[in-house]
Amino acid sequence: MALNALNGSVFIFLNRRRTHIKLLLWEGDGFSIYYKRLEKGTYELPASIGQSSAIAMDARQLQFILQGVSLKKISFRPRLEKSA
Repeated sequence: MALNALNGSVFIFLNRRRTHIKLLLWEGDGFSIYYKRLEKGTYELPASIGQSSAIAMDARQLQFILQGVSLKKISFRPRLEKSA
């Protein structure tokens, strides 16, 4: 994947049926793994661009995925954003 696992990114892995999810995170002194298996339903991922297996998302999108919120129907109202 050519990505750095030690920079604070969360790596998300789903099985083929999208019923199991694993999150891998470096916490400074070791890796943490979060694992969840759904009894009913599947996880939804945002639409990927191209054939890449890596998808960038923010923490809010990840939270929606874990809670079972449909990503296709979410629209955010405009808010003031801090400029860098």
